[in-house]
Amino acid sequence: MPHADRNLAPAVDADRGVIQERASTMQDRLIVGLDVPTLKDAEKVVRELDGVVSFYKIGYQLAFAGGLDLARELASGGTRIFLDMKLLDIDNTVAKGVEAIARMGMTMLTMHAYPKTMKAAVAAARGSDLCLLGVTVLTSMDEQDLIDAGYEHDPHTLVLRRSEQALHAGMGGIVCSAEEAEAVRRIVGPNMAVVTPGIRPRGSDHGDQKRVVTPAQAIRNGSSHLVVGRPIVGAADRRAVAEAILDEMRSA
Repeated sequence: MPHADRNLAPAVDADRGVIQERASTMQDRLIVGLDVPTLKDAEKVVRELDGVVSFYKIGYQLAFAGGLDLARELASGGTRIFLDMKLLDIDNTVAKGVEAIARMGMTMLTMHAYPKTMKAAVAAARGSDLCLLGVTVLTSMDEQDLIDAGYEHDPHTLVLRRSEQALHAGMGGIVCSAEEAEAVRRIVGPNMAVVTPGIRPRGSDHGDQKRVVTPAQAIRNGSSHLVVGRPIVGAADRRAVAEAILDEMRSA
């Protein structure tokens, strides 16, 4: 099924207006980005984080270095995999790609939140457990970047518009900055995943991200899942950093 399952998104307590946990632990909500150049590097990260992290993102860099085989291997052992492919193509090509990825046993898959693309993907994923995520606006982009790309909307407006379109298309979730998570949650309701990259623990380098927040802020804003790459993968003690981020998430 293309919608997020019950463990992928938080529930809203209407009486108090707060986000309540539905995922069994914060560990289920932290996704570590395996943004490394080789399989050897990725396998080392996974070994070091064993028992602390159970959800990984694999994107272009690792996918094109043999990471798809690693994705299958990890998924077959029960590890959740977020395949960050940001699909965008003609409907038939997107549909065939989604069908193949669903057969791989992936947990999440991204595509750009264009209405036709999302509708084709939802139809192709029907009957599977794959959660489809619509990428709204990349967290490395600000208003000037959108103007340069020919868009008329500012990032916040475009994120909300694409969130509405993803909801109507039947998608499982949204990828957006945690700055927009609260507004997105009001649009998509309690049952869709709101996945937020651009997460930076206090005191860490922002890198090329322009719209970033801390883990605690993201949880408070309504994010269901946090994607953290460089702050963990680039740390001298990856396990300690991951545990610190989980502690900060719990504190929210």
